[in-house]
Amino acid sequence: MRTKKPDRIFFLLTLVLVIVGFAIFSSAALGQVGKDGASFSTVLLKQLAVLFAGLVLMLITANLPYQSLKNWSPFIFIGSLAFSALVFVPGLGFSHNGATRWLDVGPISIQPAEFLKLALIIFLAAWASARKEKIRQLTEGLAPFTLFLALVSAVMFFQKDTGTLMVMVAGALGVFLVAGGRWKHLLLLILIGVIGIGALAVARPHVRDRLETFFNIDKDVTGSSYQINQSLIAIGSGGMTGRGFGQSIQKFNFLPEPIGDSIFAVASEEFGLIGSSLLVLLFLIFTLYGYRLASKSGDSFGRLLTAGLVTLISAQAFINIGAMLGLLPLTGVPLPFISHGGTALLFALIEVGIILSISRHHGAKAT
Repeated sequence: MRTKKPDRIFFLLTLVLVIVGFAIFSSAALGQVGKDGASFSTVLLKQLAVLFAGLVLMLITANLPYQSLKNWSPFIFIGSLAFSALVFVPGLGFSHNGATRWLDVGPISIQPAEFLKLALIIFLAAWASARKEKIRQLTEGLAPFTLFLALVSAVMFFQKDTGTLMVMVAGALGVFLVAGGRWKHLLLLILIGVIGIGALAVARPHVRDRLETFFNIDKDVTGSSYQINQSLIAIGSGGMTGRGFGQSIQKFNFLPEPIGDSIFAVASEEFGLIGSSLLVLLFLIFTLYGYRLASKSGDSFGRLLTAGLVTLISAQAFINIGAMLGLLPLTGVPLPFISHGGTALLFALIEVGIILSISRHHGAKAT
């Protein structure tokens, strides 16, 4: 297969997001330091270390042959399911805020669901590229696709991680549609998803609270709707041009998780409507250009894998931003390339590396 250098524009888009993200993070971290007493330099150094490791892994991945992932995809997927199940092993997994999502490995914690997200997209891209036109059939396409999603949903259900599951489903649907799946099958999947969310709302009080808060943000301003109200205060107080870099007030003792899922609210308060709109535009350009790369891929596996990974990253970004604006229910997912979260940041950069690897083979047929 003819190869060339990884796509420079997509690399630069990612680099800009990382640089802008670290600047926003460095300001938001001041609010976190005020909450837990950690030193500012320690918080920044940890984020820098993760960023450096992620960028190195991205460059390494960008120069590896992505085609080998196709043959290994079943083992990667099964291994990721087993790895995700380790969080339920006493002594390995630990819980936070009622959710069991992390592995305690010495001085660091790992969120296996980030590996599962990537593994699911790799597996579905390999599976769908082998099915070709059969993806449009009920028994050869929709039925097995639904089964794969059910397996992942079961794991995420017990981890109590609805937000990450939403991101996974979005990425999976991206693969399904680009592979040629029928729209009526997609609508059926959406219907199943709505029913599933309804069932979760009955089974899980915190899911029900988030849905009720979404439809009525004044429901409990000191409880379940506290975060969205504080987020909207931060975004509104930013006005058109913002308070200025480092000048956010809400990040101190008001916004929960200012370096986590609330970080877009901090950015909006400091940079205003203009700055936050530019950030949204940057993610939009990243998404559209990523889909352009998918359309130029020389083989179906590369095309589906690129589309799925771009959807994975962009869906998480817009779900996070939508939640902070009150356009979507709160999910707790981090903002890619910007929020704190070592595992999420590492895997986002690895996913970009895979896309860059695929971009090296544009216009060439896979062998």
